[in-house]
Amino acid sequence: MAQLTREDVERLIADRQARGALDLYLKGADLEGLDLSGLDLHNARLRQAKLHTADLHEANLSGADLVEADLSLCDLRKADLYQANLTGADLTGANLTFAHLAQANFTAALICEANLTFADARRANFTLADLGRSNLREAKLNGATLDQADLAGAKLQGTFMPNGSRHE
Repeated sequence: MAQLTREDVERLIADRQARGALDLYLKGADLEGLDLSGLDLHNARLRQAKLHTADLHEANLSGADLVEADLSLCDLRKADLYQANLTGADLTGANLTFAHLAQANFTAALICEANLTFADARRANFTLADLGRSNLREAKLNGATLDQADLAGAKLQGTFMPNGSRHE
């Protein structure tokens, strides 16, 4: 698939709204490095999409299918990923500061060296996720699942842990 532009994505979003459709199909799309900040991509089907270095800050990705998507080095500050499926996604080095990650599925995702400072990841699923060397300071992980997750070298100062305790 040829690389799309921001204007292409905005046109697809407008078309979805005009048709009253729920989904936006962008499976495998090449969106690498694009400025998609602030766009409404809720329920988008971005499975295996190439979003490396894309600017998605303040984007609405709630309910999005991002299975095996490449989100490495993405700017996801203040993005809404509520109930998004990021199973097997690559978020290496991504900036998720203040992101809304509640109830998102990060099973087997690569989130190493990412910044999740102040992220709200309550009831998110991080089973088998690699969070090694990530910054989780002041993040909310209340009720999150961390079964077999790799937290080696992660910064956890002030983080609210799954059991509700605050890491010191």
